[in-house]
Amino acid sequence: MPDPANHVHGDHSLSSAAQKSSRLSCSPGSVLGRHYPQKWLSFRSAPTSLHQEAPQIALQADFVVIDGPPRVAALARSALLAADLVLIPVQPSAYDVWASHEMVQLITEARVFRPQLRAAFVINRRVVGTVIGREARAALADQPFPALVVEVSQRIVFADSVAAGRLAFEVAPNCAAAREIAALTQAVREVLG
Repeated sequence: MPDPANHVHGDHSLSSAAQKSSRLSCSPGSVLGRHYPQKWLSFRSAPTSLHQEAPQIALQADFVVIDGPPRVAALARSALLAADLVLIPVQPSAYDVWASHEMVQLITEARVFRPQLRAAFVINRRVVGTVIGREARAALADQPFPALVVEVSQRIVFADSVAAGRLAFEVAPNCAAAREIAALTQAVREVLG
């Protein structure tokens, strides 16, 4: 039986659109495993009640991913109270690292109530072969949370898969994007234990 306490929260830039409500996606199978879910359940929730609803939703899934916009503090606070792990996606730019400061502060505040809350940066939309891509990790070195070793590069298949309403893995199972997401999945599983 899955542990209903294992939730994953991604706070921004992995979402396709910033909205005032959040989307909780639950898979009846293993979202973070080698097998991708065949079915997604979506829930709309008020910005301040995610922490109350997520444990019940988690009973239906192995993992719950809460994906919300970065600049809605009430939503972020509620999601942080429901999360075991917060993933902070940052693009490889000084601006993105600077912009993540607000989320870092919210996580620090949430740890007063949830000391076991873990957080990590995920370098997202890295442009392969560029200087700024190579320097992204160094820019995160001064942050209070680690950066996962895994990085997700900017790939056309991500845009194509969104347009098709599918996962990159479904569009091109052996592509670099699918391998990066599988590696990210494994890294998250390892952090969660």
